[in-house]
Amino acid sequence: MHFSKNQVAKIKEEIVLAEKNTSGEIRIHLDKKCSADPVEAAIKVFETLGMTNTKDRNGVLIYLAINDKKMAIIGDTGIDKKVPEDFWESVKNTMVENFKEAKFVEGICEAIKESGMKLSTYFPYQSDDENELSDEISIGEGT
Repeated sequence: MHFSKNQVAKIKEEIVLAEKNTSGEIRIHLDKKCSADPVEAAIKVFETLGMTNTKDRNGVLIYLAINDKKMAIIGDTGIDKKVPEDFWESVKNTMVENFKEAKFVEGICEAIKESGMKLSTYFPYQSDDENELSDEISIGEGT
């Protein structure tokens, strides 16, 4: 899947807006393929991107394997300690519903927005908050 510059800018803008409500850090990663379990692949990407290096361990990765139509949303240990087990299900459902209608950018943006709102309950924005992780979309080949 290829996104235009405008689409990439829209996704990045949504990350910036979402992070204004939470101290959590949101990243998007796109792989072409994923022959493994998408959660396992997401964990590897999470570590490779250095997402465990946030002060409050509150990074979130939305992982998409485009060709294999797989996805995972994972949070760092700081999030997992505070939120219910099914915390990301509604975010995944939002993406799936949009993707079924070929609304890929919209689905990703809605997932980012919803993630930011959900995180703000547990990790509200702090006045001294720093953007600890890049807002760039990372892209890989996959497994």
